[in-house]
Amino acid sequence: MICQTVKAGLDCAFMTKTGCGYNGGSCHQVVEQCEGCQRVVEVPAGRFCASYPNPHIKWKTGHCNFATHVKAPVTSQQAKINPLKASKRASKSK
Repeated sequence: MICQTVKAGLDCAFMTKTGCGYNGGSCHQVVEQCEGCQRVVEVPAGRFCASYPNPHIKWKTGHCNFATHVKAPVTSQQAKINPLKASKRASKSK
């Protein structure tokens, strides 16, 4: 439904016929970790996240999974090699 509270005119998943169904009755403004994200929407009431009503909760446990400006660290794990099998393979190729 279309938001009638703080993000007036934007589509909101928490908006119902009786008003905003999110805890507290309205969305919360973005936190400083959200700076640079493409999902931040600026409306006359302030700056809000277009995907989530309370961005502070998303950043509380680490990185927000909706953040477009944060890249997940790529970790490359080396496969464990069995030394016995490795020595057999090496002896076969000689």
